Amino acid sequence: MTGTAFPALPDHWSVTLVSAGTPAETPARAAIPAAGNDHPEEQAPIRLNIDGDGDLLREFTNESREHLQNVEQGVLVLEDNPRDRDTLNSIFRAFHTFKGGSGLLNLMAVNRTAHELENLLDLARQDKLAITLPIINLILEGGDVLKQFIEEIDAQLSGAKPPGPISVPTQALLKKVRMAAGGEPLPDAPASKPSPSSPATSPSPTPSTEAGSSVPCGSDADVRSEPAGAAKATGTPGAKPAAGVVKVDTLKLDSLVDLAGEMVIAQSLVQLDPAIARLSSQNLNRNLAQLARITKELQRIAMSMRMVPIRLAFQKMQRLVRDVSAKQGKQVELVLSGEETELDRTIVEEISDPLVHMIRNGVDHGIEKPDVRVAAGKPATGTIRLSAYHQGGNIVIQIKDDGGGLRKDKILKKALENGIIKPGQQLTDKEIWDLIFAPGFSTADQITDISGRGVGMDVVKRNIQKLRGKVEIESVEGQGSVFSIYLPLTLAIIDGLIIKVGRERFILPTLSVRESFRPERGMISTVHERGEMVAVRGRLFPLMRLSTAFGITPLSTDPEAGIVVVIEAGQDVRCLLVDQLVGKQEVVIKSLGETFRANPAVAGAAIMGDGRVGLILDVNALVRLRSTPQATPVGA
Repeated sequence: MTGTAFPALPDHWSVTLVSAGTPAETPARAAIPAAGNDHPEEQAPIRLNIDGDGDLLREFTNESREHLQNVEQGVLVLEDNPRDRDTLNSIFRAFHTFKGGSGLLNLMAVNRTAHELENLLDLARQDKLAITLPIINLILEGGDVLKQFIEEIDAQLSGAKPPGPISVPTQALLKKVRMAAGGEPLPDAPASKPSPSSPATSPSPTPSTEAGSSVPCGSDADVRSEPAGAAKATGTPGAKPAAGVVKVDTLKLDSLVDLAGEMVIAQSLVQLDPAIARLSSQNLNRNLAQLARITKELQRIAMSMRMVPIRLAFQKMQRLVRDVSAKQGKQVELVLSGEETELDRTIVEEISDPLVHMIRNGVDHGIEKPDVRVAAGKPATGTIRLSAYHQGGNIVIQIKDDGGGLRKDKILKKALENGIIKPGQQLTDKEIWDLIFAPGFSTADQITDISGRGVGMDVVKRNIQKLRGKVEIESVEGQGSVFSIYLPLTLAIIDGLIIKVGRERFILPTLSVRESFRPERGMISTVHERGEMVAVRGRLFPLMRLSTAFGITPLSTDPEAGIVVVIEAGQDVRCLLVDQLVGKQEVVIKSLGETFRANPAVAGAAIMGDGRVGLILDVNALVRLRSTPQATPVGA
């Protein structure tokens, strides 16, 4: 079936989203210039009633992001294995679904772009187009253009931008797509060899892909039959079926988690009520125990609903490494592991930008050019390993490269020039590496569009600290660097150890507590220029008196009358001196107002089982408050 020919689009196709009541001056299809018009006039905008279609548009943009993510991952798989028919079919189906949704909502510019890309993929499915590097680049470029459409529509729907024309350049893309479909060489395309999976001959035009010929959007004839043996599942290879999955608004999910937390508090208040405690009834005790079990299970399920695999953040890095390494003339392989490690959805969303910057830096500054690597006895291809794993109560995200490593001399020289350190100042390796997080710090010899302005690493550290996390660096010059990011599993609920200092109560995350004990005489001593230290099994650890840190009058100034709590944050260990241990409790983290924002050691507050409010301490911040080396062997 052959429909009306679509002529070329102008350089910028405009789509306007308007409120209800705005007259549609020009029908949508009238915005397409007549065939054969070499100098089309400015296009009339397509007008949509967003008051009536806002929900549909939001659903479309949400689903489109998933489709485009699947396309990007599939194309990268196809680049390594052009013979992968299942992946080719899944990319084709993603564009087809994208086209159908945009056609339903009358987003004809989006529809047309997706349709042309779908045609290109169909030629490859019919073995009439070789999957070469220029074709791979073209499909990725097409996905980027569609992302621009989605971002623009989203911005107008959310009110971030006023309703108006959506201007996205499509002409250059569609011109290249048609050239590729016609067997013409693409302009400025890197040289590549034909894929062994497909013949290198030019495709012969078919009724559905001929230049200037198309099937009407949304028609049944537009759904092409699958080739023999094609997989029926949608999505990228290995993706789990979506059966039984229900999408829930994140605000509703947050409310459910909050209510589950409040229920835990209410249940604790009931159990600790003195009036209830005085009652002696087996039935009451049994019912209270049952209530506690149900409440805990409800909370566990509610929390698990917020957990998502970090794969969502990791997969974006493959495209980043591919593009940056090509631009730098480097050969870089990205190896992923621990992609199924789950953590809070908010953390996954917030950690994406820091990861992008650190991975980009790894390719730009860390991995050397192929000739430099070969001269140093390394493989021409550099490797960046991005992994995630559990460690105690944290998730650790590690970025490890086999590049040139950090150069102490360059870092110290630049820090001296910027006035960050003083001449002759002695620094440990850790302190030297931490200099790269100073605002405006960069050791790059020249500024590029990739990096070199010194804007980024300070923001990376600040964003990680906002998530109650921290970043540590290890590096060996000539061998590579390791950046380790420590993050909490969730930002909502923690198991807490309740401690008492004076008349105040604080809460420590139990997963950060190594042990606690009452110190004996001689365990605590004062070391010159290092303050009080505690001897724990042959090693000295710094001691912090919480009463001093928070300006509280302790029950006793004698350390032997208190309790030492040993905490750890990654590889750092500290000892806290408190007056009493009250007990353990699962608590819901509540944000604090401006009063406590100036104190970085306070992560939030919680209502405890007896109705009192306790401040939740940020273990990472406590460790930063005292940057003394973590331990010294006794007698050293």
